[in-house]
Amino acid sequence: MKKATKFILGAAGAGLAAGAGVLVTRALKFRPAPELRADPDEVSVDYDRVVESLREMIRCRTVSSADPAREDAAEFEKFRAYLIERYPLLAERCQPERIARCALLYTWRGRSSERPTVLMAHYDVVPADGEGWDEPPFDAVLKDGVIYGRGALDTKVTLCAVMEAAEQLISEGFVPANDIYLAFSGEEEPAGPSAGDIVTALEERGVRPALVLDEGGAVVTGAFPGVKAPCALVGTAEKGQLRLALEAESGGGHASSPPPQTIVGELAEAVCEVDASPAPFTLTPPVEQMLDTLGRHASFPMRLVLANLKVFKLVLDIVCQVSGGELNALMRTTCAATQMSGSPENNVLPSRASVGFNLRVINGESCGEAEQRVRDAVFNPDVAVRRIYAAEPSRYSETSGEAWERLTDAIRRTWPKAIVSPYLMLAASDSRHYDRISSNVYRFCPLELSKEERGTIHGVNERIPTWKAVKCAEFYLRLIRSC
Repeated sequence: MKKATKFILGAAGAGLAAGAGVLVTRALKFRPAPELRADPDEVSVDYDRVVESLREMIRCRTVSSADPAREDAAEFEKFRAYLIERYPLLAERCQPERIARCALLYTWRGRSSERPTVLMAHYDVVPADGEGWDEPPFDAVLKDGVIYGRGALDTKVTLCAVMEAAEQLISEGFVPANDIYLAFSGEEEPAGPSAGDIVTALEERGVRPALVLDEGGAVVTGAFPGVKAPCALVGTAEKGQLRLALEAESGGGHASSPPPQTIVGELAEAVCEVDASPAPFTLTPPVEQMLDTLGRHASFPMRLVLANLKVFKLVLDIVCQVSGGELNALMRTTCAATQMSGSPENNVLPSRASVGFNLRVINGESCGEAEQRVRDAVFNPDVAVRRIYAAEPSRYSETSGEAWERLTDAIRRTWPKAIVSPYLMLAASDSRHYDRISSNVYRFCPLELSKEERGTIHGVNERIPTWKAVKCAEFYLRLIRSC
């Protein structure tokens, strides 16, 4: 028996050693493939003009709302009038249209209509009352080479860069090889219908874009463990969004004589039950491609894991659940309790209470399946689950072919040291509407953004260094010339 035990242990040790050798060998071979890099090219835009254009756009208080009656219509009209005034060549050549309530569509005819491009942005912004800001959010203050203002990043800088690049190219006599559409929504923030209205108009005209580019990933550094080089993350898909409300009712009453459990307590239990039922770990194609692309540039410990992902999948799942944040959101449907309401007075038992949930639904799962998981997690029959809004996950876009190559070439020419990688966009954008007319819908904001700068989007002190705004325009010069 002792000899048999020693033999088994010895065999197991040898097997483990051999297995470890295989894992290490895979990691050593997990290196970047050789790639052809485009020769550096020089482009230039009018630096001061880009800065002043963006500042003037920020000064327009285009704060959107789910209720249009709460918007300042004059500010939106002011913004649209400024585009006509500031970009007269575009207005003359591209015949801007007002689509439905507030969408704008510029049609720039090329030598062919076979493979058109759509360049997107939105000119509406979220509210900013100025509290906590270093500078007034709509004054577009320029201080130490940085422009402060709501919309500086999301996404008036993109719109400005597109318009500046197009106006310059038209002034130079440039004619694109294919038609180019400049499509600007005025109600992206409240998930309004503007972008869908544009898509409907294009669809009715038989337009099938070869390339669609909207906001999304950016050029970031330090966002991926073990990778020191800057990473240009291009969203090739985006998660869906589902909004639910958990609701409960009671007879109310005075807080001095409460029942054994209030409906607020019941809802709190329901929230804990949902939190204890996370969605399953899911590796979507964009995330698999990202791990493969960036992992090959990572430090050896990270390469060891990613080169042997099937072996370490469970470990990665646990790490994601414990860490939360972006890493976890890339791997599963997330569910966050975001709103709570009950009694308006401290000494009154609420007759009605609710908790809001915001779910970001992973590609491959439907909003219905995600909703059912929440319903199954809530054991209390007195707690109702109500759907408020649903937008299904997008389709996957191509990561090979002409459209992808044109986009990535423009990125590499603008950021020669960046690693270009597919990415799953966690937030929602207007680009999801274009799935029905194109298989090449990409989400990339051509800006180098630090973690701190990304944190100002929808937050206080949203701002952008002027050189980044200018570089954004240079990117669009390169991309448009390839269209």
